[in-house]
Amino acid sequence: MTSRMSIPTPSRVTSLRILGIDPGSVRTGYALVDFAAQRFVHVYSGHLALGQGEMSGRLGRIHASVAELIAQYAPDVAAVESVFVQKNVSSALKLGQARGAAISALACAGLSVAEYSPAKVKQSICGGGRADKQQVNFMVRRLLGLGEIPQEDEADALAVAICHAFHLPPAGRRVSA
Repeated sequence: MTSRMSIPTPSRVTSLRILGIDPGSVRTGYALVDFAAQRFVHVYSGHLALGQGEMSGRLGRIHASVAELIAQYAPDVAAVESVFVQKNVSSALKLGQARGAAISALACAGLSVAEYSPAKVKQSICGGGRADKQQVNFMVRRLLGLGEIPQEDEADALAVAICHAFHLPPAGRRVSA
């Protein structure tokens, strides 16, 4: 796993820890965000650089890495970006397999998994479903108070986690440790 940002895991009393995943067959972004009292705290984020090797090996790395994140950071819930299909069906199938590997690890850990379309994530973060990557990155940095610019897949995973927090029912926004 490649990570650029990390803080020690804080003692959580009334926060909800959300694991956001931006799946990809070449690079998969991940992010852990604590959400409490309408505020976000960045816990840990990065991306898996999977390369161009055999697909089965890449899928195995996604599953194992997501399972490792769950074991280390104990998220309460998870959210994954859904597949966006333009013209390349082969790419969409590979993306679907990468999503499946991540979702499988989440399900094996007993986490509830929400899925959001790229347009829904952009709308939640920026107010419009056609926001570009730079607008999403800016809002993610602002909402989390990040000094560094996150890598693209990492920023997308952070956006997925934040999007999920915005869509939780009020009763689901608080968890006791």
